[in-house]
Amino acid sequence: MLRHAARRLASRAAVAPTARRALATAEVPAEAAEDSTFVEAWKKVAPNLEPPKTPISLMKPRPPTPATIPTKLTVNFVLPYKSEIANKEVDMVIVPATTGQMGVLPGHVATIAELKPGVLSVHEGNDVTKYFVSSGFAFVHANSIADIVAVEAVPVDQIDPALVQKGLADFTAKLGSASTDLEKAEAQIGVDVHSALNAALTS
Repeated sequence: MLRHAARRLASRAAVAPTARRALATAEVPAEAAEDSTFVEAWKKVAPNLEPPKTPISLMKPRPPTPATIPTKLTVNFVLPYKSEIANKEVDMVIVPATTGQMGVLPGHVATIAELKPGVLSVHEGNDVTKYFVSSGFAFVHANSIADIVAVEAVPVDQIDPALVQKGLADFTAKLGSASTDLEKAEAQIGVDVHSALNAALTS
């Protein structure tokens, strides 16, 4: 049985590099495509009615991947209640990914990164703008566009250090006295966020 398992693993390993290469070199279409499967199914059910618009038909066409690496990175930074940065060309952004600080430059490989509480810094020449983000996602596209979506964010220079220290002390005390799993989880989140805030102010 072990011999058969080894043979199967070996055959998969032989196929995997080709599949990986195909994924890495696959071009994303620059134009939004129509959902042809949905349209065909709709015509079978209601041939006399025009099919409704689907989300894919409402998407803006994605800019094509340039042949050469651009000199600037285009950044969009949005929150649920406002757009903080829209189509701004910068030199670099550094995002607090769950895997560690991730620097994004023009020509960065396409990536999706989950954000953890920490500092998002936007570098434009000698100017660096820093935001504290609670959580979210960063979507880095192959065409040197980075879309950053955060649940909450605030400029680092607007954070009150005294309130951060008080919050950290309060949540640490709650964590020590928590009796249920829910109380422990809520207190631990508070400690993690306030510890990250404290680190952002002292760095």
